[in-house]
Amino acid sequence: MTHGSAGDLPAAARPSGLIVTGPPRAEARHVDALRGYGVATVHEAMGRTGCLGPGLRPVQQDVRIAGTAVTALCWPGDNLMIHAAVEQCAEGDILVVATTSPSTDGMFGELFATALHHRGVRGLVIDAGVRDTAELRAMGFPVWSAAVCAQGTVKATAGSVNVPVVVGGQWIRPGDVILADDDGVMCVPRESAATAVEAAKARTAKEEATRAAFAEGQLGLDRYGLRETLARLGVRYQPYAEYAEGARGGAVS
Repeated sequence: MTHGSAGDLPAAARPSGLIVTGPPRAEARHVDALRGYGVATVHEAMGRTGCLGPGLRPVQQDVRIAGTAVTALCWPGDNLMIHAAVEQCAEGDILVVATTSPSTDGMFGELFATALHHRGVRGLVIDAGVRDTAELRAMGFPVWSAAVCAQGTVKATAGSVNVPVVVGGQWIRPGDVILADDDGVMCVPRESAATAVEAAKARTAKEEATRAAFAEGQLGLDRYGLRETLARLGVRYQPYAEYAEGARGGAVS
């Protein structure tokens, strides 16, 4: 799935001046439970799905959030629909902003964060630019963005709110679970939230057992059965002296 163009989206998701109200959301108890696990853990637990890629980076460090998505689809350099999306945000949400074509303009800053903080919004994920990053860190409003840029924007073109958007090749629907930390951002479909909690719990237990084994000296080669994999791939061990002798014999004069 490509992204970055309105033509990549189905008609219902294109910027047609549509604001959808009251979409279904994942259950708060499942969202809050997922916050206890890292993005990498949940991503692995869900079959290595949902990752929004390396293009979204946090403007702060050591912060993990989880919440339900409110989506805004904007035109590049135009933040009109972010203003419209604020009204649709509620406590426990995360605002997710995509643009119809690539944009690095600073579409979001301290004033937006102040409005969202008042409504109990847990953070922002934006596939475009943000500014006022020092102020955002100072006020404790978490943000993951594709760019940081002081370039301003206009408020002139209709987009959509609470329609499916694509970020990093992943579909995000309103009400889906967004999980973000220092490793990046991922999306869990709202119908899969309960399953994701159980899968992450099992993955964590498995990792704890592996951590204990590694702390006692066990090698990953043995714990994961990788010696058989190396043999199957034709990898062989050779003493250094034999290797060095072979290298000297094959040298070109």
